[in-house]
Amino acid sequence: MQVRTLDRSECIRLLSVNRLGRLACSLDGQPYVVPIHFAYADNSLYAFSLLGRKIDYMRSNPKVSMLVEEHGPRRAWKSVVVDGRFEELPDRVGHKHDRDHAWSLLSRHAAWWEPGALKPVIPPMSDHATHVFFRIVIDRLSGREANEDD
Repeated sequence: MQVRTLDRSECIRLLSVNRLGRLACSLDGQPYVVPIHFAYADNSLYAFSLLGRKIDYMRSNPKVSMLVEEHGPRRAWKSVVVDGRFEELPDRVGHKHDRDHAWSLLSRHAAWWEPGALKPVIPPMSDHATHVFFRIVIDRLSGREANEDD
């Protein structure tokens, strides 16, 4: 097995072609990791979620990390770790452009609202569910790749 470091352009490529990542956030020393769908653009990862634990954590502590992986033949793999900052894109004046941009990037892909719009409980009856568009502004990227020795 040979492992090598990915350069920035290889990391960006992996983020650009993948949609599912593992978002890590923390609050009061308690880490929390969840899968999210995302779209990469403009040095940011754009995503969507209903209100819940991850949004509460990120609002309190905007420092987050994200792991994005690809698995290849046999034991080959690639992974990128993003360290960045949560920025909420609220539904109000001054944020419309960024929010619309997030929606346009995410909606290019089927089932873009999953898993962010799904909860394991029956939602209360209401006219609408509170949802959040957000981005993770990338501060640092690192990546690795492993391939089998021939």
